[in-house]
Amino acid sequence: MKLHPKGALRRLLIPGAMIAAAATLLVGCSGTAGYGSTSAANANAPGKASDTISWALPPATTPNWIWPFSPIADFSVTNSEMQLMMYRTLYWYGDNGKTGVDYSLSLAKQPVYSNGGKTITITLNPYKWSNGESVTAQDVIFWINMDKAEKANYAGYAPGQFPDNIVSATAKDPSTVVLTTDKAYSQQWFLFNQLSQITPMPLAWDMTSATTKGDCATDISGCEAVYTYLNAQSKDLPTYATSKIWSVVDGPWKLSSFNSDGHVTFVPNADYSGPQKAQVKQFKMVPFTTDSAEFNVVRSGSTLDVGYIPTQDIAQAKPASSAPNAAGPNPLSSNYTLLPWFLYGFNYFPINYNNPTVGPIFKQLYFRQALQSVVDQKGIISSTAKNYGVETTGPVPLFPDSPLVSQTEKNNPYPFSIANATKYLSDNGWKVVPKGTTTCVKPGTAAGDCGAGITAGQALTFSLPYASGNATIDTAMASFKSNAAQVGITLNLKPEPFNSVTSTAVPCSGKTCTWEMGNWGGGWVYAPDYYPTGELLFATGAGSNSGSYSNATLDKLITATNLQSGTAVMQAYEDFMAKNVPVIYQPNYTYSLTEVANGLKGYTYNNPYGAIKPEDWHY
Repeated sequence: MKLHPKGALRRLLIPGAMIAAAATLLVGCSGTAGYGSTSAANANAPGKASDTISWALPPATTPNWIWPFSPIADFSVTNSEMQLMMYRTLYWYGDNGKTGVDYSLSLAKQPVYSNGGKTITITLNPYKWSNGESVTAQDVIFWINMDKAEKANYAGYAPGQFPDNIVSATAKDPSTVVLTTDKAYSQQWFLFNQLSQITPMPLAWDMTSATTKGDCATDISGCEAVYTYLNAQSKDLPTYATSKIWSVVDGPWKLSSFNSDGHVTFVPNADYSGPQKAQVKQFKMVPFTTDSAEFNVVRSGSTLDVGYIPTQDIAQAKPASSAPNAAGPNPLSSNYTLLPWFLYGFNYFPINYNNPTVGPIFKQLYFRQALQSVVDQKGIISSTAKNYGVETTGPVPLFPDSPLVSQTEKNNPYPFSIANATKYLSDNGWKVVPKGTTTCVKPGTAAGDCGAGITAGQALTFSLPYASGNATIDTAMASFKSNAAQVGITLNLKPEPFNSVTSTAVPCSGKTCTWEMGNWGGGWVYAPDYYPTGELLFATGAGSNSGSYSNATLDKLITATNLQSGTAVMQAYEDFMAKNVPVIYQPNYTYSLTEVANGLKGYTYNNPYGAIKPEDWHY
C-alpha cells in the first residue's frame, strides 16, 4: 500500500483517520453490489448536479504524483486513488468490502503456474488504451523493465523480491506474458504481493522527451532516459491535465483539470473497455485544510456527494461491544448514510534508526518497549475515536479475527503502563525524572547500561512531526506527549501537512539523515503488498522501510512467509514484530467515517485497500 493518511501510504501511507482491517484474506472473484440508498430523489441530492459527483479529500492531503511508479515520499492512498481511476493495475484487489482478487475487474486472467511453480503464464483480457492501442504483453514488459532498471526509485521494491526474483520475462504473443522465477514461491503470496506490483504502461509513455521515442519497453538499457523524462513529467503538476503522456489511459476516467491545491476533475474515458463505464459527466476531488472545514461543508448537505464526519463531531460514542466497522448514531442522517470505512492495514509511525544522534537510542529494544508502553491505545479508542477502532499490536490487523492473528498479538505484549515504561528505562541506565528530563547515567554496553552509542547525560528528547488537520490525531498526539512526559520523555510535537511528513520520513543515511520520528497519521494499507507479510516495509533495504530497520532474524522470517503458505510462518513473523516493536504502534481508527449522499446509487461497499470506483456511482 501503501502509506495511508485518513486519507491516504498506499498504498500504501495514510493521514487523518487511520487504518483498520476490513476482511479476511480470501482469493476469489467478487461481484459488485450497490450500496442501498435510504431516501431521496435527484432533486434532493446533496450534489450540485446529478451529473457531477464531488468527493471530499482527507484534511491537508492532496494528490501530487500521477505516475504509478511512485517514490516513497508520494506512495499514498490518495495518489493511488487518483492513479487507479486512470491506469489500472494488472489485477484488481478488493471489492464488496472484502479482500481478495476480483478477476472481473482485472486486466488479466488468473495466472497459471507450471514447471514446479517457477513458470507463471499470464493471459491478458481485451482492453484498450484511450489512444486506440491494445493493452498488450509488451506493456507489461515495459513496467517490468522499468522496475528492474530503476528499482531503487520505486517504493514498492524490496531487495530480492520482485523484480529481482524474475529470471526472465517475455511477451509470448500480444496477449500472453510468461515469467520465470528463480525458485518456487507461495502462489498466494506471489499473486498478492508480486504480480500486484505491475501496472502496464502504454507504449506512448516510452519517451525520452516530448518528441523522442525511447526503447525501455523492449530493452532495459533504455529505461534510464525514459525514467528521467517520466519522473520529470510527474513532478510537473500544472501540466497533468494537458499532458499527451498522462492523457493515455486504460481506466474509466481521464483528467479534465488538475490544481496542485487538490481540486481535481475527472471526465469519463469513452473508450474504457471494462465492465462499467462512468455514468456521470464529472467526478471531482475536493480538498480541505482541516476536518472541521470539511464537516462544515458536509453538514450543510448541499455540495458534497461523498464526505466524512470527524469523530469529534459525533456527540455519542457507539457501544464498545459493537463491531469495529458497525455504524453508530449518524447526526447527518437527513442527507447522508454513514458507512465506516476500514482499511486492511495497521497503524504505526517510524523512528529513524540511522539518525546519527538518536538512532543509537532507537536501536535499544528496552527504549522501544518503554515508548510503546506510554501509548494509551484503549483510552484513545474509547474517548477520542468514539469506539471506532481497534488496537494495533503488530503487523497483522486484529480486526477481523482470522487464523493469521497470533496469540501474542491478541494478548498485546506492551499494554499501556507508566510503571512498565519507567522500569524499562531505569533498569537500563537512565535516571527517570517524571515530568522532567530523563537522562543516561550509566553509559556503556554492559547489562544495565544505556547501550552502544549513547553518551552520559544524553536526554530522551525528540522531534515528532505529525499530519495536521485532523482533530482526532491532534488529541491522540497530545495524549502520547503527556504520557511520555510521565517518564521524562520529551516529545516536541509539530503538526505539518501529510505530504510534508511523508517526504521527510524516508530511508536515509549519513550526516544529513537527521529526521527522528514522523507520524503521517495512519500507518500502512496493505497495497500493493496485499498479503500482510513484511518484505516491503521491514526487510533490510526495502523501499518503504522508512526508518531503515534492519534485523537478520526478521529478514529470515520474512523470507519464510514468501516461500511457504500457512499460519505457522506468518505467526512466527508477526510474533517477532509484536515483541521487537521496530515501529511504534498506534490504535487503528477508521480510515473514514464516510457519509454517502442519500440517493446516490451504485456506491459499492468500501474497498479494504482504499481504491474507489466512482464509475459505478450515479443519481
